[in-house]
Amino acid sequence: MRKWYRLLQAGFILWICLCGLTLEVQATSRSEYLESMNAGVAQIVDPTGRAANAEAVKELAEVSEANGSERETDLVMANVQIAMNVRAEADEESDKVGLLYKDCGGRILERKDGWTRLRSGDLVGWASDEYLLFGEDAELLANDVGNLIVQIETDTLCVRKDPEPEAEAVGFIPRDEELEIVEVLDEDWISVDYEGETGYVSAEYVDIDFHIDEGETLIAIQKREEEERKAKLTANRGAVVVGGDDTRLLAALIYCEAGIETYNGKLAVGAVVMNRVRSAAYPNTISGVIFASGQFTPALNGKVARVYGGDIPESCWEAARAAINGETNVGDATHFRRAGNHEGLLIDRQVFW
Repeated sequence: MRKWYRLLQAGFILWICLCGLTLEVQATSRSEYLESMNAGVAQIVDPTGRAANAEAVKELAEVSEANGSERETDLVMANVQIAMNVRAEADEESDKVGLLYKDCGGRILERKDGWTRLRSGDLVGWASDEYLLFGEDAELLANDVGNLIVQIETDTLCVRKDPEPEAEAVGFIPRDEELEIVEVLDEDWISVDYEGETGYVSAEYVDIDFHIDEGETLIAIQKREEEERKAKLTANRGAVVVGGDDTRLLAALIYCEAGIETYNGKLAVGAVVMNRVRSAAYPNTISGVIFASGQFTPALNGKVARVYGGDIPESCWEAARAAINGETNVGDATHFRRAGNHEGLLIDRQVFW
């Protein structure tokens, strides 16, 4: 029987939590994979069930104490309801470098004066001990909130319907993807959660790790929030059924309001009109919105009507059709004006809000 399986089944690997080391379990080799932790989160691996983890840790601690060789774990867990600040220095006035969220964990790097310098994923900084758990408390929380995963170590891993080499394939997973473990069946097969169903993968082509959520740096938070903002701004608003005359009318207004702008500027104007059509605060037709009293100057001074009867550039037609089909780059904005005296989303030379 392979060495990694004997270690897993014995529950012996839980001593990692006490030593602050990471164990990589690879069925493709019979050598030991005991290396210094570099992932930033103390890891526990126990395929026989999480309920055994606390008891195993307790037994190992008792053995270590009896031998006079007890070592403290370097695992640390956040003890907050939402999130806590991680700072550049051990001082409440120091710059914030990131956040450690509820149930996130990390590795202790240094401790002093009621503060702990920790590493959690890419986040490195100081956190107040008031909001952290250490030792057995940290281990128990990690055991409760963490989960076993398999990491794919081959170009493409086959997920099968049954734990048999010739069983039907239900999916294929690329290298470096992760799947949550349901159960380690034996030294050859592992059951995993695949798209909400139980599938089976060969242990020969995967690593097994214990995963705990990690904190975020300010840079990562800003990047994520920017991506979320962009996604919200561009989320399709849903198509509106209109006639050809309405499409031409919208294209004419777009030409009048954004004819010299980029396509993004044209789409933004079209999206504002369609956002008003969808809103209960405005008329529910394109013509009603465009010719509403005091709204669009080109409509009121006759320019839209003149453009409507002539040739309209294809880019304006394209933007009109896209806006009618629900495309937007301004989210649910219902106003715009020349940039300069109003805050909002700047596109070309106009601001939208």
